[in-house]
Amino acid sequence: MLTIFIVTATLFAILYLYFTRNFNYWKDRNVVGPEPTVFFGNIMESVIRRKHLIMIYKDIYEAFPKEKVVGIYRMTTPCLLLRDLDVIKHVMIKDFDLFNDRGVEFSEEGLGLNIFHADGDRWRVLRQCFTPLFTSGKLKNMLNLMSDRGDKFIKMVEKICDKEPEQQIIPLVRKFTMASITTCAFGMELDEEMIETLDKLDSLIFTTSYGNEIDMMYPGILKKLNSSLFSKMIAPFFDNLTKTIIEQRGGKPTNRKDLMDLILELRQKKAIEPMKKTHDEQVTTLELTDSVIAAQTFIFYAAGYETSASTMSFLLFELAENPDIQEKVIAEVDETLKRHNGEITYDTLSEMTYLTQVFHETLRKYPVADILLRNAKADYAVPGTNVTLKKGQTVVVSGFGIHYDPKYYPDPEKFDPERFSPENVRNRHPCAYIPFGAGQRKCLGMRFGQWQVQVCIIKLLSKFRFEPSTKTMSEF
Repeated sequence: MLTIFIVTATLFAILYLYFTRNFNYWKDRNVVGPEPTVFFGNIMESVIRRKHLIMIYKDIYEAFPKEKVVGIYRMTTPCLLLRDLDVIKHVMIKDFDLFNDRGVEFSEEGLGLNIFHADGDRWRVLRQCFTPLFTSGKLKNMLNLMSDRGDKFIKMVEKICDKEPEQQIIPLVRKFTMASITTCAFGMELDEEMIETLDKLDSLIFTTSYGNEIDMMYPGILKKLNSSLFSKMIAPFFDNLTKTIIEQRGGKPTNRKDLMDLILELRQKKAIEPMKKTHDEQVTTLELTDSVIAAQTFIFYAAGYETSASTMSFLLFELAENPDIQEKVIAEVDETLKRHNGEITYDTLSEMTYLTQVFHETLRKYPVADILLRNAKADYAVPGTNVTLKKGQTVVVSGFGIHYDPKYYPDPEKFDPERFSPENVRNRHPCAYIPFGAGQRKCLGMRFGQWQVQVCIIKLLSKFRFEPSTKTMSEF
């Protein structure tokens, strides 16, 4: 019995020492931060799914208002949370070459080939390849597709609201974003079977797995094991969908000018390679295989569906809670559409400046890119501090923390579109507003996402006014 006790106690002692072995890392370097918990570090409430990680980082950001950087532990791994905007600008923009990896790469095949999760040379190639697809000139062709989906969406909403005017917004706008994304990406008309399939996939895509925590504790292990963060059902669906669409188009672009057309135009150029930085630099090339294309269409769908729907829901919630702002937006929508004969074009959107301010204020309060991560590619002396990051260490930026900092946004809980007047934007630090990220790894599809939200809001406000119901939550 005594032997069993000693063995058990020894085992627990070894485990305790192992899972706390790094917890003096920041203290030894005179970097302040919250006390870690055994095994979980500073993210225990996220691991047990009691609190979202974005709120944990926001709380840490707010707990150390005088610090430029804060030492934290993602599970047992020491990381640095950046608070100072100038430091963030150095990491995200000025010294980007040392921080161009997100550190979330999980596989070198299948869905892991997507531009969001890719790092290193693969990311550079993908970025150079796909950035031209998301310019205003290319995306203008998709506005007609969005507008057409919007018209069909409004007819559906009218039928629903004729029966019951009180509706939950998020399920409604998800119907629009699903239809918009699938037509703009794949040229698809949704039927009931496809809608049901996508609904099931959405729950799988947006269900958090514990793979993230494992990779936090053992950085890079998912890539080494070639293990996916996503359900095994997701990759075959996008692989089959991509192959089917490419076959239907004979492997060549059509005149639809949707995302698949633009990608097929790229594929006709064969292998893509990035520009060399130096004459002797090795160059990675990328062949646009069906698998590579499927990975990009997956991330385009995943990034554009739920984020746009959430943004629309929050925007409409704020308009319902602030009827004076809603009336101002409606007046601008009506006047602008009248000038453009009811058509939504690039010029139409450009002239709706107040709606654009409302959009940006919505993303300030409810940012899409809640957490920004970057990995140091070499030892790095953090500007304005005595802290040195070691190669491979991760920095964390809390978009929520910054967007709710009264130093940058007085009375941050208030919804105030005037924060994004041209004058206020000019006078604000460039890293004080980062809903889509910052620097060269900023979301490529942000313009598409903005237009998608604006088109839907314009269509809705042309027909409806929004009011809080008795079931509306006053806080999120």
